[in-house]
Amino acid sequence: MDRISKEHRSWNMSRIRGRDTKPEKVVRSLLHRMGYRFRLHRRDLPGRPDIVLPKYRTVIFVHGCFWHRHPGCRYAYTPRTRVSFWKEKFRRNTARDAEARALLRKAGWRQVVVWECQTRHQDRLAELLESISGYAPD
Repeated sequence: MDRISKEHRSWNMSRIRGRDTKPEKVVRSLLHRMGYRFRLHRRDLPGRPDIVLPKYRTVIFVHGCFWHRHPGCRYAYTPRTRVSFWKEKFRRNTARDAEARALLRKAGWRQVVVWECQTRHQDRLAELLESISGYAPD
């Protein structure tokens, strides 16, 4: 049983953004400071990646730990109400992510997944972005 009304739940869910989220903005700001130039949400690529670095043929997905099921993360919990609904929702999300990544790999694109919880520590995030081979601006 849900603790809030259907209308209030709908209002809550309508506030969850699909793009230009705080974690995305953190990653974009860091990339810009590192000297990278990029495009956002290219519709012609599978999965519509959050950040696209065409020069390096690399895409970056900034995933929310809850929605995309970050393994071992405390933010990837399963709600206690409507458990079967949520399990199916998460299964579809992860399947869609895997399909998009496979299509990108097949097309020759490198992929980086940055998890929402990783954006809380910019020094570690910078290390992650720098440690990727062939990932340095000219």
